[in-house]
Amino acid sequence: MRESGGRGQGPGRGGAGAGSQGGPGAVRRTPAGPGRPGRQGGAGRPSPDEPPRRNRPDDAGRPRKDEPEHPEGRQARTDDPFDLPRGLTGAGAQESRRVRSEDAVPQPRAGAQRRGPRQDSRQGPPQGPPRSDPRRQGRRPPPPPRPPRPPLVLRLGNPRRRINIGLIGMTFILSIFAGRLIQLQGLDSKVYEARAAQQRVVSETIKAKRGSITDVNGHELAVTVEAREIAIDPSKVPADKRAHVAAVLAKELNKPPAEIAAKVAKTTSRYELVARDVEPLVADRLLEQELPTVTTKKTYRRTYPAGDLAGTLIGFVGDDGTGLEGVEQMRNSVLAGRDGKQSMEQGRDGQRIPMTRSQRQAPIEGRDVRLTIDRDIQWAAQKAITEQVAASGALSGTVIVMDVKTAQIVAMANAPELDLNNWQKAPDKSYVNRAVAEVFEPGSTNKVITAAAAIEAGAVTPETTFKVADHIRCADQTLKDSHPHKTEVMTFKQIVETSSNVGTIQAARRIGDQGLYTMLKNFGFGVRPGLGLPGEEAGLLPNHTTWSGTQRCTVAYGQGVSVTALQTASVYQTIANGGVRVQPQIVAGMTDENGRFVAGKPGRQTRVVSQDTAAEIAAMLEGAVSAEGTGTLAAIPGYRVAGKTGTANRYDQQLGRYSGYTASFVGFAPADKPELVVLAVVQKPAKDIYGGHIAAPVFKDVMTFAIKSRKIPPTGPSASPARIGAGH
Repeated sequence: MRESGGRGQGPGRGGAGAGSQGGPGAVRRTPAGPGRPGRQGGAGRPSPDEPPRRNRPDDAGRPRKDEPEHPEGRQARTDDPFDLPRGLTGAGAQESRRVRSEDAVPQPRAGAQRRGPRQDSRQGPPQGPPRSDPRRQGRRPPPPPRPPRPPLVLRLGNPRRRINIGLIGMTFILSIFAGRLIQLQGLDSKVYEARAAQQRVVSETIKAKRGSITDVNGHELAVTVEAREIAIDPSKVPADKRAHVAAVLAKELNKPPAEIAAKVAKTTSRYELVARDVEPLVADRLLEQELPTVTTKKTYRRTYPAGDLAGTLIGFVGDDGTGLEGVEQMRNSVLAGRDGKQSMEQGRDGQRIPMTRSQRQAPIEGRDVRLTIDRDIQWAAQKAITEQVAASGALSGTVIVMDVKTAQIVAMANAPELDLNNWQKAPDKSYVNRAVAEVFEPGSTNKVITAAAAIEAGAVTPETTFKVADHIRCADQTLKDSHPHKTEVMTFKQIVETSSNVGTIQAARRIGDQGLYTMLKNFGFGVRPGLGLPGEEAGLLPNHTTWSGTQRCTVAYGQGVSVTALQTASVYQTIANGGVRVQPQIVAGMTDENGRFVAGKPGRQTRVVSQDTAAEIAAMLEGAVSAEGTGTLAAIPGYRVAGKTGTANRYDQQLGRYSGYTASFVGFAPADKPELVVLAVVQKPAKDIYGGHIAAPVFKDVMTFAIKSRKIPPTGPSASPARIGAGH
């Protein structure tokens, strides 16, 4: 048997190579005990001095190339270290058991005669006796048993790694909380402090009392009175008392029971406004009945003692107390005043917290506005135009009364008029003040401008004669007087007195289009009169360079231009005032912060024509009201009256065409010493169309009342009458 050099040969098919353990069942010796199993086939690690073992016939248990392997001869190893391979009996088996028994306990090596080129420190001592070559025994050795599989070992993760991950996660979460805390306590602290104050501190607006609107004599046309708002907290009304509370509120407030019951039934709401503008006495009666959660609040309400008197002129206010139309809107900033504020700290249920801060800023009451309107004359004008509109079946009507010297509006009436105490029920078109917003063609009342332009330019005099027929050719049309008559010679004064269209066209041709256009602008056509009322219109005055061939003729007698009633009244104020136009005014003045009345500034004055020209035109207009003129129905016994009739085709903007007529009359009295101008306009009368028949009687009624109200005495006999009545 060969020397093993301290290494035993295992029971495998071949001996172990140099530096390796023998046999597949050999284990590596360590100081602590048996080593781990060797490689299958018993092959140890080769020595660095040995050649590779690939296909080398050695004792490692691997088959040679020329010797087939027989897997069926292999047998799995058992865990018993003393199991013997098959084929070992007798002294070999005993020797093998002895060696394995010695291998069970590590012992120092002794008796080793020779060591291999390299000793692997991981290999244990040689196991088993030297195995003989199977070829020498004449049979194939059994296959070596398979080495045991290493036991499954549960590898646990590194706890330090898990702890680090947990610490990182906790640090991230805590940083979020810390950042949010910094935001709440530092960055947003003021915001949340303000919100907390808003929940605790309640601010309340103290409404300022709105100023009054009065007529020129101080009579109230619009006034603010004290009122109450009634509210309820439905969430605190007991279920068994809701019906009783609703019934009492409906009865006292004159409201529909179903409406009040619906508000009381809103148990999720803590505030429901039941009624506003309630009389203080009614509110006191409700409080005496001790209804649960019913509260009152002091407010103001706007009332109009005269009802519809000057309704569209005065206007109205909305629920929030802001002026929406008329003078209420035009002077809203003055009338409204400035609201006050009050703040206090209160608890959750709305009760005031004692001994806490409270601030109060007193409101500043609105100032009063005094108009130039005379209440009595306004009533007379409104009555006269309303009756005439109804009698003639007209669409609407307007009356303006103006002071000659100051151009202050003494009366501005419309029919139908707006009832200010029930303005919510009226249609929107009733809100329009027709005296300043309705535009129409003036007709023959515009002839005084043509006369003023011709006389001022020196083209004609009152005694200049014209050969006047009842028709005239203008471009491609033939224009006529209102009534047919024979061709005759007429003075320019007679042309104006009889309102002849043909004679007026002949006079206008002497001054040209530009001369007439300039005079129209000087009298205020094409610009707003300057009252400042809502809806005030400027009318329509096309530039003379755009006039058509027919328009060059029709503009002379008031067709082809459009004006408002206020603009027409301003023209006659200029003539009556000696040729000086004064900007119209509707506000006489206002009270200051101390309640003292401060008069408004007088209107801007502009001379339009000379005093002589104005006097000559006034004499012509006085003849038009004489017995032979077109305005005889405007004559007032005992007074000299000057005026002019007007009848024009009415352009309907809704239809986009002419429909009906506009009948008008405007004049002043006394003619020799004018005090007042009165204009009456009737839109689309159904029973008659001429201004001398429809509007002149309205002028007479209003002027008669006005001169008596102002105690204006008669000044002298009337002027001589005109000869004929050819116009309209």
